[in-house]
Amino acid sequence: MEFNVSKKKYDFTVPNLGTPKISSPIKMSSTLDDGLADYVSENRRILYGIDAYVNEKGEEIPEYHDTVELAGPREKIYFNPAHVHVAIATCGGICPGLNNVIRAVVRCFWYRYNVRRISGIRFGYRGLLEDSPYSLVQLNPDVVDDIQEKGGSILGSSRGGGDRVDEIVDSLERLNINILITIGGDGTLRGAWEIGEEVKKRKLKISIIGVPKTIDNDLSFIQTSFGFDTAVAQAVPSVRGAHTEAKASVNGIGLVKVMGRESGFIAASTALAMSDVNFCLIPENPFDLEGPNGLLEHLRLRILDRGHAVILVAEGAGQNLVEQTGEKDASGNLKYRDIGIFLKNKISEYFKENGIEMNLKYIDPSYIIRSAPANPNDSIYCSRLGSHAVHAAMTGKTQTLISMMNNKFVHIPIKVAVSERNHVNIEGALWRDVLENTRQPASMKN
Repeated sequence: MEFNVSKKKYDFTVPNLGTPKISSPIKMSSTLDDGLADYVSENRRILYGIDAYVNEKGEEIPEYHDTVELAGPREKIYFNPAHVHVAIATCGGICPGLNNVIRAVVRCFWYRYNVRRISGIRFGYRGLLEDSPYSLVQLNPDVVDDIQEKGGSILGSSRGGGDRVDEIVDSLERLNINILITIGGDGTLRGAWEIGEEVKKRKLKISIIGVPKTIDNDLSFIQTSFGFDTAVAQAVPSVRGAHTEAKASVNGIGLVKVMGRESGFIAASTALAMSDVNFCLIPENPFDLEGPNGLLEHLRLRILDRGHAVILVAEGAGQNLVEQTGEKDASGNLKYRDIGIFLKNKISEYFKENGIEMNLKYIDPSYIIRSAPANPNDSIYCSRLGSHAVHAAMTGKTQTLISMMNNKFVHIPIKVAVSERNHVNIEGALWRDVLENTRQPASMKN
């Protein structure tokens, strides 16, 4: 058998503002096996691709492996801590863990690098626009104490504004900001890249570092996005409630909608966490409503056979079935129709037309999930992401985000990270396991 091995290559070269020459105030060791924590060498890298292929003779098929720069504190830094003014912005929708990242960034700058000028930008990029009515928030360890126990962001968060690059860089100059830490998703990071390009054009020495935030887990080159683990944990009780309601009713159907505009990771993982889901609908696996192999017919057969059913749907699933608004939000995302309400109405109509008694309960926990405080797993993850963002910035990295890859924290150029979207592979192991759990058809297309 011959394998079609992908030869796609990526440029993981991380942009730098210049050569780090200042000794870090963090006292670590540059010698191995001396019992002390070590600095991370600029030469430390990890493999991006870890798959290996072996032919019928047991010989490994040669494959090109890209390498990625390892994150962590360096022995030499670029910025003099006494001269640094840091700005932190949270952009886009809220997500579990935002406050945890803010807290980690502030504490690392303050305690590890002795940086004393740390400003919070109110409501994302909009707080840096020339007509912004929002003043800066001065941050220190006392201000961020205990915020990790709360949901949302103490700085506020909003969409839009990232395309007004000239104004944002003007503000960075006026405020004498040397480091901008942006916490946000695909649109935020694209804005961060463009801000970095304008900074470069003006020959300014401003580090732009991104901490990727997408509750949908749809950013590429990122093992898991912060907030995702909490989102799944928060979605589980809704599915449990839907299952309880369905079983307690005559021909009961529980319908739950979760986040997932383009990627169905939350729905897929929640379905695995709760094996009571009978139909998991995600954007990557289109389905028909009607016809002999459509969702409604399979749902009818399930109800007649078992007397109850649970449907879990991602918000971006089935958008081809509904009339689109054509409108976009402030981040440039297409405004979707509510697939949950659409399915609720279509299912009710279908069972009524077929003369089958049915009781449907619809649950949309989206905003409860988004506003939840981070669980312990996400809290740990956010704390480490925030610290690594600080180390990268102080070393002079720019237009770079912090990622976890193959269980290691790494630097990824923002330009590479936003070049692709992460999707559930419907031929891969995750979706295979979902199908085994739900026992739904692999395809519900006629």
